[in-house]
Amino acid sequence: MTSPVRSLWDSPPAVPPPPRRVWRDWALIGVLAPLALFEAALRIDVPWRWLWAVVLVALLPTLLWRRIRPFTMLAIAFTTGTVLGLALGGDPQLFTTGYFLVLVYAVTRWGSGRAMLGGVALVIAGTLLPLAVETPTLGDVIGGIAVVITTFTLGLAFRWRAGARARELERLRLVEREQFARDLHDTVAHHVSAIAIQAQAGSAVIEANPDAAADVLRTIEVEASRTLDEMRAMVRVLRRDEDPASLSPAPGLADLGRLATSGDPASAGDRRPTVAIDAAGDLESVPPAVAAAAYRIAQEAVTNARRHATGATRIDVRLRVDASGVRLEVRDDGTPAASARPGYGVRGMVERATLVGGTCEAGPAAGAGWTVTAVLPRTGWTRGGAA
Repeated sequence: MTSPVRSLWDSPPAVPPPPRRVWRDWALIGVLAPLALFEAALRIDVPWRWLWAVVLVALLPTLLWRRIRPFTMLAIAFTTGTVLGLALGGDPQLFTTGYFLVLVYAVTRWGSGRAMLGGVALVIAGTLLPLAVETPTLGDVIGGIAVVITTFTLGLAFRWRAGARARELERLRLVEREQFARDLHDTVAHHVSAIAIQAQAGSAVIEANPDAAADVLRTIEVEASRTLDEMRAMVRVLRRDEDPASLSPAPGLADLGRLATSGDPASAGDRRPTVAIDAAGDLESVPPAVAAAAYRIAQEAVTNARRHATGATRIDVRLRVDASGVRLEVRDDGTPAASARPGYGVRGMVERATLVGGTCEAGPAAGAGWTVTAVLPRTGWTRGGAA
């Protein structure tokens, strides 16, 4: 076999798989059965009309299995019709025979590659064999070929469209799963990391300063409550059974202050670096999707600095919104871990920036510390704002 033919031969059935049968199948049979008998009663000029009508009615059940056994049903109908036509000395002239085209369509719409090639061969054989007993006009031959080719083409077209739609839906599912993974990492991991740091701070001060330890416990309670709220919000989105008005809006640039206040109190021994927020520009002009991406990138960068920057005392979050877009820079003054390498957090930041047409880079700063820089240009706002 040549490569294209082999590829078609090995191709699987249509995706998504078809339903076994629907109510329209029964309705079609209910219409075609009396229609075949009615046509036989009216067209007294057609030879063997009653025999053809009975055979056509007997073959109608093939329509019920045309989706799950398309080639088998086509073979039964076409073989029966061809053999009977050769025996009687002519093709059936009843218009009701046209429902065979539904079986032809089903082969290309639902069948595997083998079924399609077999169906083509079967239809060609069923068209050429009757020429041995009668010679149709050129117009009949051309018309018949055109109808069959059109039917095959329609089946392929609808098959391709359904496959493209299924692939697009799968792509959207993957995007949603990636979005959920980023949200889970950026929100829940952020709060859990804060809880872990608070617990460490509490262990360090519990003997020397019980009041500070109590403050730490209260902060852990707040962080745990925020984690539960984030998880409940995600579950509501996944279940899609809540009133949309009850869902909390996505965080934006106006919420950057949370990054400075989220953490342990000063009484915990100042073990965590101070977060300083410096935002300037028209924050309200940024589309919600872009603002949410910028916030999540800043949140992840602050979380990474608190978790990995050894000896850090300060984290600077600098945000600028101007005519070129949004520029975000998060920098700490600590010492990066010697084995630091890009993980899910950095990958998530890069993906968030890319989705809104921007870029994100993370690495050691020129002097000391670690810097995360994200640039979200206005050229990507149309796509990001519609997300």
